Amino acid sequence: MITSLRNDKVRLVQALQQRRRVRQQERLLVFEGIRLVEEAQRSGFPLHFVLYTASVESSDRGKALLTSLREAQVACYEVSEKVLAACSDTETPQGILAVLPIPTPIPPPQPRLVLVLDRVRDPGNLGTILRTALAAGVEQVLLAPGTVDATNPKAVRAAMGAHLWLPVTTCPWELIAASVAHCDVWLASAKGETLYTAVDWKRPVALIVGGEASGAGTQAHALARGEVYIPMSPVVESLNTAVATAVLLFEVVRQRMALDSRCMVDAG
Repeated sequence: MITSLRNDKVRLVQALQQRRRVRQQERLLVFEGIRLVEEAQRSGFPLHFVLYTASVESSDRGKALLTSLREAQVACYEVSEKVLAACSDTETPQGILAVLPIPTPIPPPQPRLVLVLDRVRDPGNLGTILRTALAAGVEQVLLAPGTVDATNPKAVRAAMGAHLWLPVTTCPWELIAASVAHCDVWLASAKGETLYTAVDWKRPVALIVGGEASGAGTQAHALARGEVYIPMSPVVESLNTAVATAVLLFEVVRQRMALDSRCMVDAG
């Protein structure tokens, strides 16, 4: 059992949890909690090592997970409660965490649904957006300058495993523009001129969503062909960024599912 906070693996986990520079330098991140580690294990993604406490092995679910990890020849190290608490980014650690390479899923050559996030600074919002984007069939997420790091521990937890499947890239506006050159580009804005349901989302599209406080910047506005809005009560100034993104993305899903249904009827 590892009981020392000076252990090399413990110190690595702490550095990964606390510093973006270390995560980028080592190309590693931390999945914390049974559900996230289960997701990584089910995906077949290679894990560097796992730290766990005895409390995890005492539950049926935890025991099954550790058995599966060991059968896959993942190095699993029991640690004291004190050590895991020092490694955790949560107030109530779940007793297990895994260190793994930062996933790098490859997007299709010309994705039909791209999400661009501009100056989204809350890691919890970012993680929720990534989870929603995966559910809605987004094929690529581009993070503009000023957006929080996607490997931030809070973003990783909120994304609930989306990092394993969803191509997420931080890049300058020049590369963003090149990446969405084949798409209709729409910007979400409370002051937009086009109702979001009036857009033809069946075409290859890129949706730009701005941050919580100041919204999208001038480069986002310059890139967009138009701005879409979500109607709401006049007593509400704006929606949470993650909520607004979900509303817009699932309108894309609705339109594309309706098109697929019509195509099936026509083919029949």
